[in-house]
Amino acid sequence: MSDFTSGFWNLYVIVLTVASIAGCAWLLISTGRIKVAAKTGAEKGPVDKTTGMGVTGHVWDDDLQEYNNPLPKWWSNLFWITIFFSVVYLILYPGLGNIPGVLGWTSSGAYAKERADFDARLAPLYDKYAKMDVEQIAADAAARQTGERMFLTYCSQCHGSDAGGGRGFPNLRDRDWLYGGAPATIIETVTGGRMGVMPAFGPVLGEDGLRNVTAYVRSLSGLPHDSLRAQLGKTVFTANCAACHQPDGKGNQAMGAPNLTDNVWLFGSSEKAISDGIAAGHNVGHEGGPTPMPSFKDTLSPTQIRLLAAYVWGLSNNPAAAK
Repeated sequence: MSDFTSGFWNLYVIVLTVASIAGCAWLLISTGRIKVAAKTGAEKGPVDKTTGMGVTGHVWDDDLQEYNNPLPKWWSNLFWITIFFSVVYLILYPGLGNIPGVLGWTSSGAYAKERADFDARLAPLYDKYAKMDVEQIAADAAARQTGERMFLTYCSQCHGSDAGGGRGFPNLRDRDWLYGGAPATIIETVTGGRMGVMPAFGPVLGEDGLRNVTAYVRSLSGLPHDSLRAQLGKTVFTANCAACHQPDGKGNQAMGAPNLTDNVWLFGSSEKAISDGIAAGHNVGHEGGPTPMPSFKDTLSPTQIRLLAAYVWGLSNNPAAAK
């Protein structure tokens, strides 16, 4: 199916392609004719007096002339073969805008077939894991190796090859989980993805309110802070932040609201980092905001997701104890 949203572009591609092929054919025909015959002088056109060969009339350095000869047959025949191939290809395969071609081939259909064939070949390798618990899969050395390879392929770009995470990307090796670290929750996260959102409170709190609540948030995890501003900020926190982070600041995994009382900070623990996060929020799309966790339900099979989830679960748990 064409990605064009307007019929004009389909027509544009068709006209441009057909005109290009027709133009090449016309150029070959026009340059393949002999306009001046050798030595006879019977045809119209200039002739070189020394050789009797037809010339174009272009002269350089007084005596260097361009002969008016047709293109070599072997060279022009290669172009005719190319034109013939192009016409046959465009009849069989899509290439003219939204015209599908008589074979009905599509890149998405070819990918789906290749994917189905690949999954069919791999199915026997995954069958034994389909009914196993995540903890049991994590305790299997071969399964862990398979899960690690999938992690490096699909997850390391954000979470790092060592799963240590980075700014805006959670560390998967500790026991601090935004949405929960239970096997079923990890499977849910990998399957459906996550879209964390924190609203911007800068316009609501004002400059003083922002400084006060920043001090209070830093106090929750024992970071250096202005104690007077922290006392004032507690009221602001209760009114604006407790709904997600809970009154005690320990977060809410059902909402993906992080625990503010530990020393784990996704975007940094400096006064500026916390203040900027509260003021502008952490929303997908703005500078410094989080990157959404993509869904892998259309990329990986349910069993593959279980293997990947087992590997991730095992990073912060003891797989051997599950045996």
